[in-house]
Amino acid sequence: MARTFAVVVAHPDDDALTWAGTVAKHALDSDFRFILVQATDGEAGDIRDGFPASRETLGAVRRAECAAAWRAVGRPPDRLEWLGFPDGRVAEVPQAELADRIARVLEEETPDVVATFGPDGITGHPDHIAIGAATDLAFARLAGNGTPGFKRLLHHVLPLSVFNRWQRRRRAVDLPVFDPTRMYHWRGVPDDEVGLVVDCRAVRDRVASGILEHRSQLHVLVDQPVDIFGVQRTMGREWATVVWPPPLPPRRLLADVFDGL
Repeated sequence: MARTFAVVVAHPDDDALTWAGTVAKHALDSDFRFILVQATDGEAGDIRDGFPASRETLGAVRRAECAAAWRAVGRPPDRLEWLGFPDGRVAEVPQAELADRIARVLEEETPDVVATFGPDGITGHPDHIAIGAATDLAFARLAGNGTPGFKRLLHHVLPLSVFNRWQRRRRAVDLPVFDPTRMYHWRGVPDDEVGLVVDCRAVRDRVASGILEHRSQLHVLVDQPVDIFGVQRTMGREWATVVWPPPLPPRRLLADVFDGL
């Protein structure tokens, strides 16, 4: 029986930074199905000087980068759905409309596990927060009406201990530290809220290769000049809170998105 994993994010490259390791680990599983839902094309992203894209073409460029990134990871999505909402303005879309569009895809695919952003949006980006909340609504609707699948809902997070370790490392090499009160800056959640830790060290070279395919936004995604080994080092694990089903004591730390299903 197929095991389906659905990832719902706001922009091309959000997926590369969150769940590429999990997908890479399951790449050769014959029963694995991967669904990716992108809310926007990322057309409002930053265009650095000299990059061959314009405001009119950036969305198409980023779609192509998304496809190239998953080829580099070694496991393109079985279904990639572009919802076409305006980049930078997802929070302005009525939440019911967002949830309806997401639910339409999820109802067709009946995934076992759905992963999205939590209330912090990882970086405080309003698009991330809006699409995460709408995905939660869509999941609750479908899980509550007896639709098959919908066994687990995950929010990708960064444990506070890891966030603090990153901060110390950045200070040590004179890199700017993150300010979790500002948008576009990473923030952490208390470690005791984390319910899933996926060890991705065996595939982190492929995860890093996927990130490097997002050429238009590479100056935003990673420190410059690009340190490939530094990128690989930060891609060694993926973390999440388990939103559904609510964890019961004693809570067991999951090691895979399908763990125990």
